[in-house]
Amino acid sequence: MFIRKAALPALALAAALAGAGGLAAFTAPKADAQATTAPAQGQARPEHHFDPGRHIEGRIAFLKAELKITDAQASAFARVAEAMRENVKEMAQLHEQFRADRDKPKTAVQRLETRVKLGELHTQHEHRFLAAFKPLYDSLSDEQKKIADELLAGHHHHHRG
Repeated sequence: MFIRKAALPALALAAALAGAGGLAAFTAPKADAQATTAPAQGQARPEHHFDPGRHIEGRIAFLKAELKITDAQASAFARVAEAMRENVKEMAQLHEQFRADRDKPKTAVQRLETRVKLGELHTQHEHRFLAAFKPLYDSLSDEQKKIADELLAGHHHHHRG
């Protein structure tokens, strides 16, 4: 998979909006590097947990810098940042709940219910972000709007096989 450099800001923003772990998939060490740092046979591996909010402050700072937020736009941007923080907080709580139940056998119906619950949460997050972002977007200059449009265009158009 090849990703154009111009796609990286869109990928970072998409991850920020989704409350995901950022660009970890694109910056993870290569398999050989992992092999040299893997624990010796018989040693316990440290448990790594997915943390939706791990880099939220960095994602917020990235968005603020990329959009070149002015002092006059700071209060509107603060509402966007708070929406992002709330979204990842809720996602982390749900993920923690899922982790606590991970060893319990689940039926097909329970798995589908979980998927629906996750989908509903994502929809709620999109609504929260939109409600905060729209007033900020309305206050942006034409140049800032162009940047926002590029950042929010999504990354799926930038992948090459």
